[in-house]
Amino acid sequence: MMKLKRVKMMVLPLAILMFLSFSSTHKFYVSVTNIVYSEDDSAFQITSRIFIDDLDKLLKERYGVEAKLATPNESKIADEYIGKYFRSKFLVQLDGEVVSYNFLGKRYDNDVVICYLEIPNVKLSEVKTMSIQNEVLMDLFDEQKNVVHIKWKGNKRSFVLIRENNKGMLNL
Repeated sequence: MMKLKRVKMMVLPLAILMFLSFSSTHKFYVSVTNIVYSEDDSAFQITSRIFIDDLDKLLKERYGVEAKLATPNESKIADEYIGKYFRSKFLVQLDGEVVSYNFLGKRYDNDVVICYLEIPNVKLSEVKTMSIQNEVLMDLFDEQKNVVHIKWKGNKRSFVLIRENNKGMLNL
């Protein structure tokens, strides 16, 4: 009886190890973008949360930049390329017109980079529609999903954007 118990104690960890080594872990590809209208600043303030390793990989593959995000050796040009990438993959239209925004910077929170953007000088009372096209990381990961939450004057709207449906539109 004692021998059987000992064999079970040795075989169980081995079986678990073998099971884990043959199962593939599926990575979750998602970003979350919050767009909030600030009455005080007359601006849409935007935060976009992206996994650091995904953005790091994208900067290397798309621009050849070894960004080394969130490390002591982070590239001094990382912000420039992150801003450039956002301008090519994240578009905002107000009443059908593409609007420019400022890339204000970023900060890190565990395994996520939070990018800060702002669309200044927006008179919300004069705007009827808003359209968001978010293709961030979709050129790198087929399974990428970009969740967009928009808040303005007590209203909320959310979209889950995928490669085949990368645009959300709403009436303000």
